[in-house]
Amino acid sequence: MTTDEVLAEVGPRLRRLRKDREVTLAALSESTGISVSTLSRLESGLRKPSLELLLPIAQAHQVPLDELVGAPKADDPRVRAAKPIERYGRTFWPLTRQPGGLQAFKVLVPQSDEEPVLRTHEGYEWLYVMSGRLRVVLADHDVVLAAGEAAEFDTRVPHWFGSTGEGPAEILSLFGPQGERMHVRARPRQG
Repeated sequence: MTTDEVLAEVGPRLRRLRKDREVTLAALSESTGISVSTLSRLESGLRKPSLELLLPIAQAHQVPLDELVGAPKADDPRVRAAKPIERYGRTFWPLTRQPGGLQAFKVLVPQSDEEPVLRTHEGYEWLYVMSGRLRVVLADHDVVLAAGEAAEFDTRVPHWFGSTGEGPAEILSLFGPQGERMHVRARPRQG
């Protein structure tokens, strides 16, 4: 919708709102300080709406300015996770909608005593532990990450991540099949 089309809708919307509330032009004029003739011309489209006119009208009707101009409602910002995927005894919730490229997952790693089986494949992975503890084996390194810690690695290096055997872990995983690197900017830990 063009700006002119949006502005053309304001007058009829103002008239409907005023009539729905059973307010006369004279009463609206008194509460806004805008003359009856200006309000009438605004409602009929003979006067272009301006912020100086719309703000007092919005206040008088106790509605948001967006309602007067018919601003589109903002889309719901929540990411609706796809159905969970069960793989390797873990539950993966995809957080990205488009196929290919960088992918984000929330992963629940259940408590288990499984032995690491190192794998390699194309890509780059970044893991962040939200709760619990996660064991990460990367070539000769065997480390445990606690909540709030992250790891990143090239997946062509033999790797495995899983339970420490102490309880479940909830993690965020960002994976780039073409080897995209994730960059995290954080202050170094004081210690």
